Order: sequence, then structure tokens, then C-alpha cells
Amino acid sequence: MKHYESVIIGHISKDINIDCEENTVKMYGGAVLYSSASAYALGHSVAAVTKISKDDETALSEFTVPKEDVRVIYCDRTTSIRNKYFTADKERRECICLSQSEAFTMADLDGIGSDIYHFAGLIFGDYTDGMIEECSKRGSVAVDVQACVRHRDYENGNMYFEDWAEKKKLLPYITFLKTDAAEAQILTGTDDRKKAAEILHSWGAKEILITHSTEVLAFDGRQFFTCPIKARNLSGRTGRGDTTFSAYITERLKNDIPSSLLTATATVSLKMETPGVFKGTRKDVESYINSFYK
Repeated sequence: MKHYESVIIGHISKDINIDCEENTVKMYGGAVLYSSASAYALGHSVAAVTKISKDDETALSEFTVPKEDVRVIYCDRTTSIRNKYFTADKERRECICLSQSEAFTMADLDGIGSDIYHFAGLIFGDYTDGMIEECSKRGSVAVDVQACVRHRDYENGNMYFEDWAEKKKLLPYITFLKTDAAEAQILTGTDDRKKAAEILHSWGAKEILITHSTEVLAFDGRQFFTCPIKARNLSGRTGRGDTTFSAYITERLKNDIPSSLLTATATVSLKMETPGVFKGTRKDVESYINSFYK
């Protein structure tokens, strides 16, 4: 069995992105691409597990991790999402699910060992019941709540957010929990990010990471830590949370919260200046820190 620092489980998505000026870009996206790229760029051993249709096999070239570390399960459908952004900062958008791929099961992880099992989902239903509990027996569990609160209307594809019904049952199994500011409010009922982090921790999650357009916040139940985002432009805004979370959790395997948060936030700030997944190096991130965070 090959062992990794992090195995990232999520669907590639055929994205249609339309900005506030009606410019349209078609590209392959998905948290699994952005998350695997940032952790790998920082020097961590990463595996990616994904499901796509054979017709979209070309999407696999978007991975930056070595081919032997990507497990592909072929199925009938590839997830596809249309994103319409209403503001230049891309904080407000309308999402329509054009198709949703097959759910992951524990069998998809056979023969893979990992320190962290990272659930990088896109839509509610991406994972079969029991996976979080089972993975917590093997290592630390990291969950991006997007796939817990973002649902699709099966009649028209419209995507909408609602509270996670099983949050109090499953949060105690989760070591690292990531939300953005809006998702945190859905889960807790407060728009105060610090209060939201305290509530989520009280329900059982060990470390909370909340992303925002201005900063990233981390909370371990004892102390709050924040680090500002310093991107000089937002051309690579898509994948902000995925890039940050994966960088943070893999850095946390050997480093404290402040240094992990700094590395992750600098990584995403640099990534946001260029569309697509992060293709820099650790040295690039260190140089960025020296230029903008010292």
C-alpha cells in the first residue's frame, strides 16, 4: 500500500465561467485539481482520486501531480457546472449544475494509505454515507463543507445552499474543517466569523479554517489566527478556498498554525494572480512572503 501525506477525493468539473462583463471561459476545474496542485507545489506527497467519463479523459492533463498518483474511476458522467459571477471580486455568483458524476465509495480508496483524507467535494451527494466516519479510523479527516451545504435541484439544475443536516453527528470525526464566510453563516446562523468558528469547534471539529476575500481565519478552540490575502489582482480567483485549505492542512502535519496559515495564505495570494491551478514552487511562495508579508 502506498502511503501519502494527503489523499484528495473529489470530482473534476467541466466549468463554464461567465464574469460580470459577460466574458465566458470554458475550463476544467474542481476542488480536486486546485487542492492537489497547491499541496504538491509545496513539496507534499499527494494522491488524487477522481471520477469522470471516458469522454473527458483529456481533463486528466490538468493535474500537476504525477500520473501514478492520480486514481481515475471512469463512470457515465462528468460533473459540469455553469458559474455566472455578478461582481468583479467574484464573491457573488449563480451556479447551475449541468451534470453530477457518480458518488465516491470506500472501495475507491482501496490500496491507498494517507495521513489526511481530504474530502474536496462540489455538490451534496458526492460521497456515500459513512465515508467520513470510516476514514477517521485511518487518519485525519479534512472536509470542505461546500459538498455538505451546496445542493442541486434535480429538475432544473439550479444550485442552492441549505444547512448540513448531519453536521452535529459528523463534525466530531473531522480534524480540519473549511468553510467560506457565507457557508459558515449557513451552518451557524451568525455572520461573525470568529463566533462561527467557535460554534463549529464546539460541535466537534478540531481546527476550523474560514476563508474570506480579505483574509483567512484559523481557530483551534483556544486561539484565533488570521492572515491577510495580498493578491494584486483577482484573475485567478476560482479555486481560492481549495488552494488555501490543501496547503494549510498538509503544512500542519509538521508546522504550527501561524506558519502553516502564512504559507497557505501566501500560496493562494500568489495563485489568485494567475488563472488556473497553482503551478509555482515553494521557493516562489517563500519569495512572495519575503516581498509582501515581512
